[in-house]
Amino acid sequence: MKRERSYRGISLRAAIHYLTNIGGQQVDDERVVGDGWSATVSAETVEIGPSLALTEVTVVFEGDEAVLEPLIGTFSKKAIRAGG
Repeated sequence: MKRERSYRGISLRAAIHYLTNIGGQQVDDERVVGDGWSATVSAETVEIGPSLALTEVTVVFEGDEAVLEPLIGTFSKKAIRAGG
């Protein structure tokens, strides 16, 4: 199963750090692998109105649904708290 989520206001480095904190191991600059799951992260700058830009990190989670649901929930709590 594959799930994609986007988070604004966090850095790529922070996203990778959160993924490793919840049981993953970084295998390259954009990929973290855990027990029964993997995540690929990317980042881009998005314009918010005429004078504000934020970093938007996209995480593509892959794995078994039973593993992904709690994993995404835990990651999202960390990412939302950090983003503001």
